[in-house]
Amino acid sequence: MTAASVITSLRGLPMMAKEELTMFAYIGFATLLFLIPAALVSAELGGAYAGRKGGVYDWVSEAFGKRTGFVAVWLQWIQNVVWYPTGLGFAAAAVAFAVRDPSLASNHIFVGLFCIGAYWLATLVALSGTGLLVKIAKRGFVLGTALPGLLLLGLFVYWIASGHPIGWEHTTAAAVASHGHPRLFPALTGLSTLAFLAGILLLFAGGESQAVHVSEMKDPKRGYPKAMWLAAGLAFAIFTAGSLAVAGILPYGKITLTTGVFDAYQSVLGGALHAGWLVPVIAALIGYGALSGALAWISGPSKALLSTAHDGLLPPALRRTNNKGAQRNILFAQGLIVTLISAIYLVTPNVSAAFFLISAMTVSLYIVMYLMLYATAIRLRYTAPHLPRSFRIPGGKPGMWAVAGTGFVAVAFALVLSFVPPAQLPIGSPAMYVALVAAGLLVFTGAPVLIGKLAKPSWRETPAVPDFPPLHEELTAPAAEQQPQAGSAPTLAATGAGPARHRWPHLRHHSH
Repeated sequence: MTAASVITSLRGLPMMAKEELTMFAYIGFATLLFLIPAALVSAELGGAYAGRKGGVYDWVSEAFGKRTGFVAVWLQWIQNVVWYPTGLGFAAAAVAFAVRDPSLASNHIFVGLFCIGAYWLATLVALSGTGLLVKIAKRGFVLGTALPGLLLLGLFVYWIASGHPIGWEHTTAAAVASHGHPRLFPALTGLSTLAFLAGILLLFAGGESQAVHVSEMKDPKRGYPKAMWLAAGLAFAIFTAGSLAVAGILPYGKITLTTGVFDAYQSVLGGALHAGWLVPVIAALIGYGALSGALAWISGPSKALLSTAHDGLLPPALRRTNNKGAQRNILFAQGLIVTLISAIYLVTPNVSAAFFLISAMTVSLYIVMYLMLYATAIRLRYTAPHLPRSFRIPGGKPGMWAVAGTGFVAVAFALVLSFVPPAQLPIGSPAMYVALVAAGLLVFTGAPVLIGKLAKPSWRETPAVPDFPPLHEELTAPAAEQQPQAGSAPTLAATGAGPARHRWPHLRHHSH
């Protein structure tokens, strides 16, 4: 599930391939300055709070309070909701190739309607419970992402061995003539030439979203850190090899963000090997993988948001579940938002431009959550130094500052880039592009703050009680403070609390 949430599909390969060999600079930035710090931080926090079910909400709440934790998990949830039209837009392109009508992939009406219909179908699967969802997500990752990725790499090896022209060596003649070789580093003529970096960064995000399922593992304190490392390694391998293959097979001018992967298959199978009949089969598998990636995301963040509803930070209607335990009303609410955002395709004729615009909105929201995540990891090293951690970032506090600080600076830079229109795409009005991204960030970030101010005591699932220190402070308190004096009997007066169920309200929903 963790690997599927990071590698949701092969949709990001064309974006990296469009940078030709400079992709290595982008992948290096995303891996060293974001993926590795995010994996390390999530492994430490996930192992420390393995007994809870709120994921990012629990982590940030322990460091900065429940209101801030609510903002963090809201951003994790809403960016996921905004992201769906891009993930499902790639699935729409896969379906177009599967039915042997590639022109549908650039038909903005078809893409928009497909995103809306596919999302509601995924919602029905999520409402059936976690069991079916996990089965589809795991099989979809293997059959629809890993297997086609390996096949694409194999076709690229054949493409080189058989003497076909390499895409990055024969499409930018001016660049090769002036430098003597294909460019390895971005040509920095302005921030617009780096705009794709923010979108590429998003491709490596998402591992922390599955922390809400950590209590379902047999040995979460050891298993969750291993899952994070495995997901990080798979993401690096698949994205690097796959994007290199697309850039090597297709000329630069023919790489499009939504159909680049399928065009690469078509060039080798349909052209060189005369086996074009395989392209629709592979496209169907990739489409299945893209849909399963959406399923991997549909439950995690919304389940974490359910924890905030139990704590009274959302209206009571949003904590209702069905007989399978699925967060019914939250899933319906995010379905309505996905429908509205997918409508951007319906009014934007250029599918690639709409695809990137929605991606930029997603990046800006997710980056703010990651800023909070890195700050949380640093703060808990000071406020909860003795909290049992099955995995601990080495180097003590300086080590944590180095790892989390690096990730913080990297995503802050990417946040700036998310507001810059890319030079590689016909965005149209730069001012409108910036306005839409900024409006999305302000509206979706301001919403949890406003909801927090409007929250009422009656929203809580249990009667309001005074706030007490975080759980880790009680666990690490001196024994003398936790145990009654010899010969004395513990009383309610001595503890200064009411009944046990009121003294420890957070234990009602979370176990440690």
